[in-house]
Amino acid sequence: MAKYETEIYGNFDEFLHEMEEAVEQGSVTAKLEERSDFYEGSARCSVRVFERYSWLGGNRLSLSVTLFQADGGPIHISATTTGGSQAMFWKINTIGEENFLDKFISFMEGR
Repeated sequence: MAKYETEIYGNFDEFLHEMEEAVEQGSVTAKLEERSDFYEGSARCSVRVFERYSWLGGNRLSLSVTLFQADGGPIHISATTTGGSQAMFWKINTIGEENFLDKFISFMEGR
């Protein structure tokens, strides 16, 4: 499992839409699999789960991205990848997970 966390300022809806498009366009096999949105007063939380095929590992990987914003403050972002291991009791060959997360980090750094 690989994890990346950061925060940005900006429009929550615009960033969410931009992020969804960037992840799906970042890989031929990437697809938004599930979404969830919560609102409580001025706080908002959105969860997006993407999945893609790892050619190197011969399996599927997931990228879960959580966005949280309260009172118009910064958008807190947590992105986690998982699913790339081929071993039964420990993780080996996590290159696919790391590559999926690296593409997300590149998107964040390029905006």
